[in-house]
Amino acid sequence: MINWKIIWKIIGQLLCLEAGLMLGCLVMSLCYGEDDAWAFGISVVTTFLTGGALHYVGHGATNAMSRRDALLVVAIVWLIFSLFGSFPFYLSGHLTSLTDAYFETISGFTTTGASLIDDVERLPHALLFWRSLTQWVGGLGIVFFTIAVLPSIAGGSVKVFSAEATGPMRTKMHPRLSATGHWIWGIYWLLTVVCALCFYLEGMSGFDCVNYAMTVTATGGFATHNSSTGYFNSLAIDYTAIFFMFLCGTSFTLLYLAVFKRKVKDFFRNAEFRLYTGIIAGATLVIMFILMRSCHCRIGDALRSSLFQVVSFLTTTGVFNDDAGQWPHITWVILTACMFVGGCSGSTSGGFKCVRMVMLWEVVRNEIRRILHPNAVLPVRVNGYTVSQERQLGLFAFFAAYVGLCLFVYFVMMLLDIDSINAFTIAFSCASNVGPTLGLEIGPTMSWGVLPDAVKWLLSLLMLMGRLEILSVLVLFSRSFWRDK
Repeated sequence: MINWKIIWKIIGQLLCLEAGLMLGCLVMSLCYGEDDAWAFGISVVTTFLTGGALHYVGHGATNAMSRRDALLVVAIVWLIFSLFGSFPFYLSGHLTSLTDAYFETISGFTTTGASLIDDVERLPHALLFWRSLTQWVGGLGIVFFTIAVLPSIAGGSVKVFSAEATGPMRTKMHPRLSATGHWIWGIYWLLTVVCALCFYLEGMSGFDCVNYAMTVTATGGFATHNSSTGYFNSLAIDYTAIFFMFLCGTSFTLLYLAVFKRKVKDFFRNAEFRLYTGIIAGATLVIMFILMRSCHCRIGDALRSSLFQVVSFLTTTGVFNDDAGQWPHITWVILTACMFVGGCSGSTSGGFKCVRMVMLWEVVRNEIRRILHPNAVLPVRVNGYTVSQERQLGLFAFFAAYVGLCLFVYFVMMLLDIDSINAFTIAFSCASNVGPTLGLEIGPTMSWGVLPDAVKWLLSLLMLMGRLEILSVLVLFSRSFWRDK
């Protein structure tokens, strides 16, 4: 039986926390003297009162949670957080429909970065900061963020963490989940602060450097300028963004071991990290060659543009310094492949994850060997660990669900008269939480405002499913999930 009281209690506490985050934006709006202060004021009061009411309903609940409770609470939290987070956009009038406001907000929290706003530079400072803050909070997960801040929630339940964490293989840094949460968020804070400081020293304003640092480290992609980092036309800013996108697309466990445990060699021994860097190097060199040959770019410009876009697409960040939609179509295939693969597990990036590609390769290689040696015992090993048969089956289930869901959304959009290329890349972009697409109507530098409302709601659900790794949401639609036994 589902423990509804603990679910309402957790959601109530989280909404109170969201109201606190909005309160900070309200103060910013008052400081700048802009017209969105009342929208944030109403949003703060509404969110806080709703959170308080839900917390009261869940008063006295025990912290005992089943796996089913954890899966349900994570899905509901992301939906409700996005609903209340959309109020400032809607009430301020900068997005005129609740559909658009909800899409923009869930795109932020899932770190997708797809935007319906044609001219972000007309937004008030507080709304721009709220967009960036949604991505920064969603980077490592809303519930995980709360476990780090308020470890008493659900007793710091490992089931809740597992329902929200990314990747098939999760490593705890400490026996206590709250301690793990503190370490990971400490690394996240450090990366954000250092990134902001670097941007500031390279010429960004104080406001811009904080916003870009939050969206880059969250691998989200929302920007305060229409042309993203291309607005600054700075070599130093571009390579700084590349460096921090690369780090945040790496497993935070590996970063922890390298920085705090001084196990730098673990980076280069890790099969996932080797694949991750190999894809970046290979894709960059190929696109660089194509740009030099077809677009007659100089070697320095070709390297800068190709490396930036490859890292941005692979880490599912979505910021850009060039319009890849104007590049030769063969580069679209490479960038779409990067979009599908994604970064490392245990990072802020989305996608299929490099570790799953490593596992898939090992399984295929073993099957080829088995054809020659049918009686051989060939375990699948990744980084010295044997991958169980159960995890192998889960890998293929996830792959089938991922591709099947993208194809379903692709066909639905085709039926609604969206052109084939855009429909294909939009589906993979949302499932991988990338943001930019590759097409003529909706390219990397364009907004998604032309899409029908029905598609926006469908893509909102797809972004959520991509962020929670699909199967964790699909299970909610199964009949057995809702049975008492």
